[in-house]
Amino acid sequence: MQIKELGEFGLIERLTKNITPNNPSTVHGVGDDCAVLHYPDTEVLVTTDMLMEGIHFDLTYIDLQHLGYKAAMVNISDIFAMNGTPRQLTVSIALSKRFTVEDMEAFYNGLRLACEKWNVDIVGGDTTSSYTGLAISITCIGEARKEDIVYRNGAKETDLICVSGDLGAAYMGLQLLEREKSVYYQQVNEAQKKGDTKALEELKNFQPDFAGKEYLLQRQLQPEARGDILKILAEANIRPTAMMDISDGLSSELLHICKQSGTGCRVYEKNIPIDYQTAVMAEELNLNVATCALNGGEDYELLFTVPIGDHEKVQQIEGIKLIGHITNQSLGCQLIARDGQEFPLKAQGWNPLKNY
Repeated sequence: MQIKELGEFGLIERLTKNITPNNPSTVHGVGDDCAVLHYPDTEVLVTTDMLMEGIHFDLTYIDLQHLGYKAAMVNISDIFAMNGTPRQLTVSIALSKRFTVEDMEAFYNGLRLACEKWNVDIVGGDTTSSYTGLAISITCIGEARKEDIVYRNGAKETDLICVSGDLGAAYMGLQLLEREKSVYYQQVNEAQKKGDTKALEELKNFQPDFAGKEYLLQRQLQPEARGDILKILAEANIRPTAMMDISDGLSSELLHICKQSGTGCRVYEKNIPIDYQTAVMAEELNLNVATCALNGGEDYELLFTVPIGDHEKVQQIEGIKLIGHITNQSLGCQLIARDGQEFPLKAQGWNPLKNY
């Protein structure tokens, strides 16, 4: 169905008709000029992310349901990075004529799956037209007690540096998708040059080679916000002193924490958690796996610091890895290689404005 058959309000009604608010703070959701929220005794957290076609995603290899899921999760992750609880989401979309009503339903299915996982209410947004591809802007609203909020600027000298999960897998997933996309278009171009219509017809059923790399694809196409880590830390009576989610790369995020906290750091390459599939893929592509883990981005794991007194507690928690410690600012931010050599830690992660 073409979107023009429904119009803006018809499309919104179709996509949101079965959305029922579940949070007490959601007084009124979709269907009016504004959502109405009520937070009497808590701090309100607000985060916004934009995703632009051709910059943040490629519809050659991500379907709209996965895109919706990922778009919601990256915002939910920001609330968790402040030690908060996500509650509401608003969704704004600019789309071109090539998208159908069914496409948008698939996108919203992904949004709803992510929101249902963390009990988040979709409470509004906007839709408009675009001449340049799909643009997505999502705002997530959360809450936290004032004393529970964790900022980037709270790291102290001797604090331990920790990460959840493993790093670099999402970047390797992206490299895998780009490789198979390149293989496909190379075969198409060769068939077109030869005028081989049979080969072109067969390429419509092209199957990329993802065998044994499923985890990498999952990390790139369906990232998970780590709200479970906050629960584990709370149960262990561990309160992070500084925290971020790893969206742009470990090196970039750690340098943010050190700059805003007025500290230095020492990070040990041998301690950076890396999945086996990530290591194998890096070797296939002749890439340094530690560099990928430091700079790849889109892992959406939590990077946080804790007081040195929590050392034993942290070591006992499965899924959290101690990778270094905070130092005096005068010592700078250093990466300790496997052979013991020290190198200045550099921010080489994702920078969306590097070409502007």
